[in-house]
Amino acid sequence: MKPERKLEKRKNVVFSIVLFLLVISIFYAIYMLFHAPSGLAEYAGQRVKSDYVLMVLQCLFGAIVIFLPEKVEDRFEVRIPNLIKIIYIIFLFLAIYLGEVRNFYFRVPHWDNILHFFSATMSGALGFFLVDYLNGFDKLNLDLSPFFVSFFAFCFSVTVGAIWEIYEFLADGILGTNMQKFITFQGEVLVGREAISDTMEDIIVNTLGALLIVTLGYFYLQKKQKPNKKVPKE
Repeated sequence: MKPERKLEKRKNVVFSIVLFLLVISIFYAIYMLFHAPSGLAEYAGQRVKSDYVLMVLQCLFGAIVIFLPEKVEDRFEVRIPNLIKIIYIIFLFLAIYLGEVRNFYFRVPHWDNILHFFSATMSGALGFFLVDYLNGFDKLNLDLSPFFVSFFAFCFSVTVGAIWEIYEFLADGILGTNMQKFITFQGEVLVGREAISDTMEDIIVNTLGALLIVTLGYFYLQKKQKPNKKVPKE
């Protein structure tokens, strides 16, 4: 079996497992929503109704966007490598199933930072892929420098991180969740610098992850596009 064929098969297996876990988790969260206490958690790690509302939304969101790579391929007639698809699906598994359903955000120290760093590198790599895709259009006649490609990938990755923080802010305001960690487990509402520390930490980690991947990508493109020096004829 060819390597690409094996990768395709593994992608399908990972896809099926993660989608199954997300769908099952939706029903689990809906069931627990009717049995969980209301209000704020009385102790660290306790889940209340707002936590299960968030879990339903996150799992539903994951079950929808897991189809995104295939939809992009069909809509824009592009070929996304299976390796990128597998990494994307694994990220959904880590962020939604392990993070929200299995409560790794509470159980594993710095789990949120790990995911933000991982997502920043992944979105940065996606930025490189998008520019490479655009470079393939003869009608556009693009000949972008390694610096511009890297700069675009960096901006793309940081923008994705910023949009996620906006999503967390809106979810906290509309649904009464605590994604931005502005309320302690004791019910204290943080103010000032402490209230935005979680958000700013996420943005900083996103920026560092994006900077790492675009730096590596810059040197890779620079080496790839470096013209071969021709020995002048005498």
